[in-house]
Amino acid sequence: MLHAKPQIEASVAQPRHVAIIMDGNGRWAARRRLPRAFGHRQGAEAVRRAVRAAVRQGVSVLTLYAFSSENWKRPPDEIDDLMGLLRHYLRREVDELDAQGVRVRVIGSRDRLSADILSLIDMAERRTAANATMQLVLALNYGAQGEIVSAVRCIASSIARGEMTADQVTEETVARHLFTNDLPDPDLIIRTSGEKRLSNFLLWQSAYAELEFMDVLWPDFQESHLDSAIEDFRTRDRRFGARS
Repeated sequence: MLHAKPQIEASVAQPRHVAIIMDGNGRWAARRRLPRAFGHRQGAEAVRRAVRAAVRQGVSVLTLYAFSSENWKRPPDEIDDLMGLLRHYLRREVDELDAQGVRVRVIGSRDRLSADILSLIDMAERRTAANATMQLVLALNYGAQGEIVSAVRCIASSIARGEMTADQVTEETVARHLFTNDLPDPDLIIRTSGEKRLSNFLLWQSAYAELEFMDVLWPDFQESHLDSAIEDFRTRDRRFGARS
């Protein structure tokens, strides 16, 4: 059966939820014969630009694929660089995000994250919890397949306890057990660097998302790139399986 969560009235020109697969930091650094860490640092600057542009555009939710569950397979020194950058971002940016009225949230499994990073996440989420201009969702140690498996396990446990029957399981049941259960599904998913795949990102939630693949490497992503993607989104006919 088709995922029934999207609402057809959400097809108006403005995307409520924009999600970005930030790809190309390593290639950006390699082309300049720099360590990958330099690419990641420049990528953090691109995050700042993307947030500013999303707020200016009136986006309600901006989700960024910050660290996938598969990224643990990378060399330990690169993982250390990425975690160090995350620490730096959470410490440095919360004041600015709070001033912009941005609420910070983190989705994904937290079981492999260090205690100090968990503390910084908790601080950022608590401090910005009342903000309503935009939600900035960081997908950290996140994998969509694992998210769906976790949801299925929770539902199976409910069935085993007699709280519901298998026949009562619907698309909405699954959606309620996802990390994004209180968020609208993404209207627009952007991937940078020219790659054309979702890479285990919001697989359930992206059933009706518009996809935009951009050749720019993430560290070179400017506010104008987000403007361009949203402008292209506005030209698309979103029917959600219905006829125009």
